[in-house]
Amino acid sequence: MKKVILVLIVIVCCLTMAWSQKPKPTTTQTPTQSEVKPPVQKTAETATDIISSHFAKKYAVSSRWNDLEVAKDALYDLIIEYPGNDSLIFALAYYYYEHENNTSAVLVCNDLLARNPKNTAALEVSAVGYESLGIYDRSLQNYESLFLLTNENTILYKMALLQYQLKRYPECLTNADILLAKPESGTLKVSFNDKDKKPKEYAMKVSLLNLKGMVYKDQADKVNAKKFFDEALAAAPDFVPAKENLAALK
Repeated sequence: MKKVILVLIVIVCCLTMAWSQKPKPTTTQTPTQSEVKPPVQKTAETATDIISSHFAKKYAVSSRWNDLEVAKDALYDLIIEYPGNDSLIFALAYYYYEHENNTSAVLVCNDLLARNPKNTAALEVSAVGYESLGIYDRSLQNYESLFLLTNENTILYKMALLQYQLKRYPECLTNADILLAKPESGTLKVSFNDKDKKPKEYAMKVSLLNLKGMVYKDQADKVNAKKFFDEALAAAPDFVPAKENLAALK
């Protein structure tokens, strides 16, 4: 999603250039005293254009110099001038997302989704924000909406994890099986800490097998739980969550 912000910066820069362009004089003759007229008072529209140009330049420069607080302030200024511009509002939501201000990220995205429930970028940031806040039901709801729009395997994977958190075990197992039946489950990567607590990538299949084992473990079905933990470890012998889950069965 970082590419989105870069694109927005380019857009704002282009707007700035457009705002700053003025008609060039068609003659180089110096006007005589009689031809010189007093300056015309700026209209409200012209003043607004000047203010907007200033905010756009402020945003572009502060973003280029990585002064993110100033960039955020400039975004607020631009949003006040152009409250109907969803791209500017999403740029603000993404700022909050990147800086782990999940409450503000969710609130901004909710306003965007009230305008357009099919805004996939806002759905994803909102879903991540709700999950970080521990509001799993709202996070799952947004991921479900996002999956209907994108049909992405990574979104279905997130749904299965959240369904486990919410103890919606039949749905969790169904979605895990759907993903395990796809060849992509062996190539898509997910990150977990290894034994040294350093992030390491594993095939999504490994995590899904462990997830199924966790569901059966929670339901006191030790036979099936052990079966899936063993399968996860057969695919990735150093997968710590499955090792810990298997040890907890004994």
